[in-house]
Amino acid sequence: MGNSYAGQLRTTRFEEVLHNSIEASLRSNTVVPRPVFSQLYLETEQPLAHDGRTENDDEDDEEGSESNSPPIPYQMKPPPEGSCTTDGFCQAGRDLRLSSLASDPFDVPTGFMLVGVKSPSLPETLLVCAVDRRFLPDERGHNALLGFSGNCMGCGEKGFRYFTEFSNHINLKLSTQPKKQKHLKYHLYRNNQGLLVKGAPIFWRGHDSRMRRIGSSLLEGHVTSDEQPPNITLTHPPHTPGSYTGPHVDPTGLPQIAEVPHSLTNGNHAVPSSITQPPLNQSGPGRPSATVPHANNGPPKKRHKGWSPESSANSLPESAVKTPPSSSTLSTLPVSSAITNGVRSETAAPLSSLQGSLTPLSPPGLSVTIPDQLLHTCRLQPVIFKGHGPLPQLTGNVSEVLVSSLLQSCYLSSQTLPRVYQHYGPSPIQPLSTEMQILLTVYYLVQLGPDQVPLIEDLEQIFMRSWRESHLSEIRQYQQPQTTATQGRHYGIETLSTLPGLPQHLSLPPHSQQPLTPSQLPWLAQLAASSCGESVVVVGEHIGSLAQGIQQTFSKLMDRRLENTNYVVIIVTTPGQETQSCVIVTGKHQCRALAESMWSPNEGLKEINHQLSTGVAQELIHYCNSLGQDGDMDSLLDSATIDSNEPSPMSSSQESSEERSLKTTHSPKDTQGSKDSPGPKEGAPSPKDTCSEYSVDWREVRPIQLAVARKLLSHVCAIADSSTQNLDLGSFDRVSFLILVPPSEVTFQQTVLHLWSSGVLQELGGLDQECLSQREAERYVVKMDQSAQQRIDSLIQEAHSNSYTLYILVHDHAHRDINSASCSSSDGSLGLVDQLLNSRQVRDAPNILILHVTSFPFALQTQYTRISPYNEIHWPSAFSNDVDLYHERTRYFGVSELLESTRSGSSLPLMRCDSSFESMVAALEERFPKLHSAVIRTTVLIQHYCVALMAASGRISGSHNLHKHTSVETLEIVQSLLTAAQQCPAHHGHMVLLRIPSPALASWAQRRLSRVRRQLGLEESFEIIMGNPNQTLNIGQSFTDQIKKWLKIQDADWVPRTYLELEALPCILILSGAEPLGESLPRSLKYCDLRVISCSYLQRTTLEQELGLAAYLVKAESRPPHNPGPGSDQLESDAEKLSSTDNEEEEGQENGDSPLSSSQQLQSCPDSGAADPFPAQSTTSPNVQRGTVDSIKSPSPSQTQPQPASQTFSYPQPALQHQIQPHVQSYSQPQHVSQLQPHPQIQSQNQPLSQTTSQPYTQTPHPPPQPHPPAQSRRQHSKSTSSGSLSPRASSPHLSCSWARGVSRPPSVLLPRALYDIITASDSSGLPRCTSFLPHMSVAWASSFRPLLSKMMTCTEQSLYYRQWTVPRSYHMDSSNRTEGRSDNFHPRRLLLSGPPQVGKTGAYLHFLGILSRMLIRLMEVDIYDEEDINYCAQAEGVQYHPSNARWPSPDIMKTMPFDYTIHDPKYDDISSVYCPEYKPSAEGNPLRQEDVYLRRRTSRIKLSKYAAYNTYHHCEQCHQYLGFNPRYQMYESTLHAFTFTHLLLGEEIQLYFIIPKSKEHYFSFSQPGGQLESMRLPLTSDWSPDCIKSPIFTPTTGRHEHGLFNLYHAMDGASHLHILVVKEYEMAVYKKYWPNHIMLVLPTVFNGAGIGAAHFLIKELSYHNLELERSRRLEGGGPAGDVWPFIILADDSCVMWNTVDLDSRSGSVEHAVSLKQVLQHMEAFPDLANYGLCGIRKWSSRGLTGNPKREPFSRGHLHDFLLLNVDRSQNVQYDQNRFTCHDVDFTLRLHSAGLLVCRFNTFSVMKKQIAIGGYRTFIIKTKMTDVPTSVGPSQYVCAPDSKHLFLATPAQLLLEKYLQHTSQKLFPLSTKNYTHPVLSVDCYVNLGTEVTVCFVSSRPHSVNISTTGLLFSGLLLCFADSFVTPGFLKKFTFLKGATLCVIGADRSSLRQTVGRLELEEEWRFRLSDEFQTANAKEDRPLFFLTGKHI
Repeated sequence: MGNSYAGQLRTTRFEEVLHNSIEASLRSNTVVPRPVFSQLYLETEQPLAHDGRTENDDEDDEEGSESNSPPIPYQMKPPPEGSCTTDGFCQAGRDLRLSSLASDPFDVPTGFMLVGVKSPSLPETLLVCAVDRRFLPDERGHNALLGFSGNCMGCGEKGFRYFTEFSNHINLKLSTQPKKQKHLKYHLYRNNQGLLVKGAPIFWRGHDSRMRRIGSSLLEGHVTSDEQPPNITLTHPPHTPGSYTGPHVDPTGLPQIAEVPHSLTNGNHAVPSSITQPPLNQSGPGRPSATVPHANNGPPKKRHKGWSPESSANSLPESAVKTPPSSSTLSTLPVSSAITNGVRSETAAPLSSLQGSLTPLSPPGLSVTIPDQLLHTCRLQPVIFKGHGPLPQLTGNVSEVLVSSLLQSCYLSSQTLPRVYQHYGPSPIQPLSTEMQILLTVYYLVQLGPDQVPLIEDLEQIFMRSWRESHLSEIRQYQQPQTTATQGRHYGIETLSTLPGLPQHLSLPPHSQQPLTPSQLPWLAQLAASSCGESVVVVGEHIGSLAQGIQQTFSKLMDRRLENTNYVVIIVTTPGQETQSCVIVTGKHQCRALAESMWSPNEGLKEINHQLSTGVAQELIHYCNSLGQDGDMDSLLDSATIDSNEPSPMSSSQESSEERSLKTTHSPKDTQGSKDSPGPKEGAPSPKDTCSEYSVDWREVRPIQLAVARKLLSHVCAIADSSTQNLDLGSFDRVSFLILVPPSEVTFQQTVLHLWSSGVLQELGGLDQECLSQREAERYVVKMDQSAQQRIDSLIQEAHSNSYTLYILVHDHAHRDINSASCSSSDGSLGLVDQLLNSRQVRDAPNILILHVTSFPFALQTQYTRISPYNEIHWPSAFSNDVDLYHERTRYFGVSELLESTRSGSSLPLMRCDSSFESMVAALEERFPKLHSAVIRTTVLIQHYCVALMAASGRISGSHNLHKHTSVETLEIVQSLLTAAQQCPAHHGHMVLLRIPSPALASWAQRRLSRVRRQLGLEESFEIIMGNPNQTLNIGQSFTDQIKKWLKIQDADWVPRTYLELEALPCILILSGAEPLGESLPRSLKYCDLRVISCSYLQRTTLEQELGLAAYLVKAESRPPHNPGPGSDQLESDAEKLSSTDNEEEEGQENGDSPLSSSQQLQSCPDSGAADPFPAQSTTSPNVQRGTVDSIKSPSPSQTQPQPASQTFSYPQPALQHQIQPHVQSYSQPQHVSQLQPHPQIQSQNQPLSQTTSQPYTQTPHPPPQPHPPAQSRRQHSKSTSSGSLSPRASSPHLSCSWARGVSRPPSVLLPRALYDIITASDSSGLPRCTSFLPHMSVAWASSFRPLLSKMMTCTEQSLYYRQWTVPRSYHMDSSNRTEGRSDNFHPRRLLLSGPPQVGKTGAYLHFLGILSRMLIRLMEVDIYDEEDINYCAQAEGVQYHPSNARWPSPDIMKTMPFDYTIHDPKYDDISSVYCPEYKPSAEGNPLRQEDVYLRRRTSRIKLSKYAAYNTYHHCEQCHQYLGFNPRYQMYESTLHAFTFTHLLLGEEIQLYFIIPKSKEHYFSFSQPGGQLESMRLPLTSDWSPDCIKSPIFTPTTGRHEHGLFNLYHAMDGASHLHILVVKEYEMAVYKKYWPNHIMLVLPTVFNGAGIGAAHFLIKELSYHNLELERSRRLEGGGPAGDVWPFIILADDSCVMWNTVDLDSRSGSVEHAVSLKQVLQHMEAFPDLANYGLCGIRKWSSRGLTGNPKREPFSRGHLHDFLLLNVDRSQNVQYDQNRFTCHDVDFTLRLHSAGLLVCRFNTFSVMKKQIAIGGYRTFIIKTKMTDVPTSVGPSQYVCAPDSKHLFLATPAQLLLEKYLQHTSQKLFPLSTKNYTHPVLSVDCYVNLGTEVTVCFVSSRPHSVNISTTGLLFSGLLLCFADSFVTPGFLKKFTFLKGATLCVIGADRSSLRQTVGRLELEEEWRFRLSDEFQTANAKEDRPLFFLTGKHI
């Protein structure tokens, strides 16, 4: 029974509690008594200190109840007799202390955990016990079962079921009732050494941050977090309207502060419970906790087993409606910051649902008359939220009341269960009841602060949390099998994380067992509302209808009885009818905010325009102009204008230091006198005034941009590679693009500038950089306004007519206009994107690809999105664990980093709000209820700027009085602006961005500021720029000249057109427009003033868009901005950086919110001096002198290490307390002293803070502190003295450019209070609060039952989250994108690039366009062998046999032409030259070439023509059918056919296989359909068709199934042709897979290891055999036999394009691409073709035609690569089937010697593509022992017969050929480099290496040979000599003495026979040792050869 639960009845006597409550209220006049029920059902809470311990654990544990009732006494049961009672030991006497048991091994039962127990008697150690993990909470404080189950780890006793019993056993000796929550403190775990150590604290709900120790005060205490709990800090509340001072605090409360011992936690003092608190009506603390009594009289007196308020149907414990800021955003929770969930000054729901209708929804007869003069009387316009039931009809003065259906839609969506639960069996899961919703709504309204506006999303989350907790077990039971399978970890429905509005420890009222009844509802609601005074009024009893309640409310409003009421909740519970409700908002602030949020942004702007144009705002402007007793602004300015010629008195160096200190005390301004306003002469610096630090680098492409561009390219390639055929990259030869930008002139010019300077246009269009002007680039960028229509239409037409161009439409800033074209606005500016980009023409054009680029992709990620999740590219993170992944020189600082800086305890307060500005606005909003808040805020802000300018200029006499009429923030901005330019010799300065969304207000602000600037004579100091999206940039001439000088621009007409070009210009940029439109800001942006932006539209896109203006690329040389180290650039501020903020009550809240220990905080700002204990308000007397604070010195220079806390806080605190006393009345409660200042106001050593003298400033690392005005928080940071920071350049103020320093520091951002509080709050997942808002106005949540976004989500997961949980509204362009029956409607050619604002997306996509173009060109280009012919004789004969323009060769002339034996093909420059008497070799010979040199041969990149041959990677519409890949066709079926023929040479039958696709069977004849293959059909010679090629094309190939160029569709220009791939048997399957529609000829198995010779041999023999078969078939059919076409084509598999030479009379010969069809048809049409044995064409070379204009059109010589072979005439000449190399040289020589005509058509050339993969030359020589290639030298290719040699697994013929090629100089020593004495080679050509010349002769009778008369040979080569070689034939030739003989045979016996038969021993001497064999094993049939010498 020893468990304690939230909701336990702390005392049984209700009367006692009531009495105590009343007594407490009587004692204090400032405290509203705590409601009775909140004392009855309290939870015990304490603030945790930073180490996880509660601060006063031991004392607090014993203090008992927190109400004023006495604690319940607890008496422990006496221990059994004889048992041990020693502390730290169990009753069995075993030691339990962690210190003793740390190293002991424990046997912990399954399901149990070791836990540390806290004993009050042993504070220094923990006791070890094991507890069943089911009874412990998880890491978020959830899911602990009630009860206890534990074991003693000392004696091992098990099964303790009650904690009371267990605490007795382990001798806890408690004076209060034992509770597991109080005493089970820590998890225990074993460390690396195996020792048991204390681990994380156990997160008990309600005990993790017990903060309600504030006595009976009603301080809002539920400040919980998942990380570190915050502490309470007393600060003064916001100003009440009408006065500028906080409420006076009872001075009696103050001494208590001094007496409290300072228990320092997180650098803050915990505030004791006795401190008093201002009354509620002073808008001080948050509302008290709303408590809910039980529906009956409370829990049972004795608790039954299992009773707990969380499960009991009878109890409704305190509702979890409090919404505390999470500690990650608030390190100190000031009393006055009741912004528990962040100030909700607006509603986050979309506007459409806010447009409440005033149409009657009620039964007739019930109507409400709205009284006249309602607005005038109450000074507000009430807002009625429709709730449950129909709203009565409103009549009368209806224009003064607003109706919103927002709440109603929230109720409805929270009652619509998701489908997954609806189909869940007999589901016990029910939605929230109407009564529960109303009650939760009341709770929510009760806890809202006085300045907060209800936020429907918060309420929705509260509903969801309540629903989930009541159905926890069912959801979990349902989800377990589901979650992993369906949604993964993030998208499960159940997310029990804490809600932003709900502390973890608060339980929600259960309602599943016994629902709340309508009769209980009104009084429970009233009870809840009673706790907050009059703020929420519940009208529920004695009314019979909503109409009656509303009428009553209006009456009270008119009677001024609801002055202090913000909300009236009307509940109607009539028996037998549905409960009805509505909420009327009656708070002034809330009504204004809700009313403004009901306008759409455009309507809001129109209203502002109306107010300005009708003069309504004039009264406000006049009111602001008055400075009270200090006079009127205009008159002060007039006096300044008169005095402006006189020198400013403050520039006098004689001014006494007293006066100086007095002035600096009064006025926080940089008093450098006339330097601030140089005259025109000073304004133009002399040529020597240059700044060495200035550089502009926004043009360069950064590594991360290259990475993103490559990611984009890979996505485009992925679309092309997918099987969907949506993008055929291979068919495009160029890229064109159009960039669509928002209708902003600056964005347009900025994109043009980036495009022009990127070089993309030069790449794409081949335009010359010099002649390309920026105007040229404007053709590629279009603004999305009415002009875009025409441009896109023309692009669509262009795309239609240019199908070979890929058009990229880049839609930049894609989140801007996503309206549906059908709902477009009247002016036509919206809906354009939908109209243009989603049109059918764009969608269906196969050559248009759309790239959406945006920083805020959420609106494009809905359930109906057009963009596939696979086509999203997210900007990668440049840093991972602080490692720079891309070696960037910059670090991006964006929205998340800004938010991080507010809560990291950082010394960089980058985001803040300005409370004195906010308080003035609040007062004026009350005074002018009819004016739009934007008008009021802008007027006040501009007023502040004007006054600050007057104060800082020093031209107004008595300017020291002016600073109280502006805020410190504004003054600091203006001073920074004025002084920065003075510190740089080139006058570089900063930009201040002033964001004013309304163009009308912005132009008024510009006029006002310009006038003040003119009157103060500051025209040359800084520029005021109007940033209107519709206008071009307009800069004064003098400033333009300055920029031109900085950028070194010579062009006289140049003017800046983008903000980027304003780098370093001191200026105020007033940026107007409803939203930023993608304008980039320069790096000199120092302040981003967003104080005027609207707080009405709370969508994630809207908020992040505004914050994105401050996004920044920080130089990465400095440390990351959020964690600056000592002495880093980040710590260096500027002279004008005066003060901290004057946010009175958020000192700790604004920055540095997550509490660090004091030493950590010091580390981030090591030189911090004293913090300001009391920042002054704007009305504080300026004459207060500082005492102690000013005397605190900065740490000494040596202290660059983080200092211990004692040093920092060493000043006497009591003195400070006393010093504060006299002034306390002015500023409410003082700040606690030790809290570090949020702003790092660092003073660098070279810039005195308020240097007023013109004396040189002494360089010391730490200047003596100067006196400061009270409006500033004093703080100094010393510069670290590390090397570099004291460089000579920085030693003098005149040599330091503050612009250069500012580049490494992101800009500061000023926000409206309401937004600041929302943005800096976090939700339970640790994400910023704003991320859980609706992502965009035009989308809606798909369901209320959605999880929250998780902090761990990647961008991809976030995208999937939005795709699952958001739907487009009806006016969203994607709302129509849904087709029934389809799972997705993604557009296949759409990409989405998302990345944070200002990160460099433009540069990335421009680079992408460049590399895409390069890739297309690369796809359209191939590497072609481009080599000059070799071995041309220098003295070539000048005989011209044929005229240059001859179409065909004449056989007669060809016979007279000498045959050119010399090999000219450059691929053969590593072989033996063939002896030819006419040829004279050049002296130097050919350079020695390496074996695999084809990888390094000379190539050229040539663009593919439209007649190219392609490999398998090419896909296009035209050739899909040809390839057999088109999805519309069946994959081509093929059949395997055997074909047998006999050949004498092979001595056996050869069986080949044909694989014939069904579509190609007509090329063959069969014995019957589907029967035996008989022959391949051949045409007749007389046949001719313009679309047909007669010759079958054979392409032998190996290893190139992907890369071989077998797609001849385009090369043939669509002509019908027969193409046969000749493949090896083992490659048959893979070739068939890649080329299913091609005919394959499969070589026999024995040829698997053969070379190219075997393939050509079989092709030729098969073709001859087939020719005979066809002739006989024709004879049988009665036709002429001799007329069958006898030619075949032998083509290499790398022939890619063909060219022809045209003879042009003017330019000589011109070569251009032609189709293969044209080449073949021309050759086939040659009338005398039958006379030729072999024809071929030239190999292309880029220099092939130069130097020889009268080249012979036909020649006789060697042919390679592409041959037209007459198989009939060449019947008796075969290819050598054994050859691996030079088989074509050998064949041509034998063909010529056989007397056949060989002709090369020189007018045609073939281009060969370099293919590094496969081919017949890629044989690897490896050993037989292993498959691994080993380096074997050529000398090892042969060995002596029968020797034990390393055998090689390589064909014998190849080994022999390679041996002869590489070692011939040893074999034929006399032949080396001896052309005139060649080696005689009989009947075959063999390559003997480059140094040996071979003379080919044929032994056949009647053969044609060269004349060898008189020729002496240096060697003889007989290779497989046949019977035609006789001794008589050999005797014709003469040999040199010592010439070498080499006889090659198949075995040793045939060698001997050859030697004997040819009588060789007569003339040649042989030795036994001269016999060799190839290094093959016997089974591999080695070849043998014998060498001998000539006698």
